[in-house]
Amino acid sequence: MTEPVVRFSRVGKKFGPLPVLSGIDLSIPAGRFLGLAGVNGAGKTTLIKCLLDFCDIDAGEIQVNGIDRRRPHARERLAFLPERFMPPYFLTGREFVRSMLRLSRRAYDEDLVRAMFADLDLDAAGLDKPVRSYSKGMTQKLGLAACFLCERDFYVLDEPMTGLDPKARAQVKTILRRLHAEGRTLLLTSHSLADIEEICDHMLVLHRGVFVFSGAPAALRERHGATSLEDAFLKCIETPCDG
Repeated sequence: MTEPVVRFSRVGKKFGPLPVLSGIDLSIPAGRFLGLAGVNGAGKTTLIKCLLDFCDIDAGEIQVNGIDRRRPHARERLAFLPERFMPPYFLTGREFVRSMLRLSRRAYDEDLVRAMFADLDLDAAGLDKPVRSYSKGMTQKLGLAACFLCERDFYVLDEPMTGLDPKARAQVKTILRRLHAEGRTLLLTSHSLADIEEICDHMLVLHRGVFVFSGAPAALRERHGATSLEDAFLKCIETPCDG
């Protein structure tokens, strides 16, 4: 049996006396595009921080590609874009991308970088501008460009559509569809359930530190007889529907 890309086994996390994650079991097979949904404070970002070893866990175990998440080697095939992406303000766009590629042990190719900027509707003139001059949308596109240029097997994107205009959102979805067709793996968080339904083949609803739904987005709508995923989500967190 193929080793899953990610495995959580009975993971628990508290902040002081407050439980944020409670006995989380999660397995993400290679090639799955998984959307993680939940209200503010549900624990989505904490789950990602635990996955990436940005914080300790109080119970359980997390493995990435069969390796304990505390070992740097576990994250070699992974690219991450945080919800609050803030690149070093003193670098130009080119310097930032070059640095990220160097960390990923990939060569800088000006033509590929310009093509990726074009794919994300990001003006190539931004390569020569300091990041501090970028708008919120430009900054987000820069982070996405760096992630995609690193060409990883597993992408962890925390609210990646933040600050993007409709055209850029559509272009990001085009890139993600291409990555899905290539067999890459995605863990996506989004407050836009429509984005999750369009991008992901599987979704999890995290509520009060536990998963209350696991399945295809369409299955959540069908379970509650809802015409929209938003209505189904609201019914799910009001009447947990683990499954």
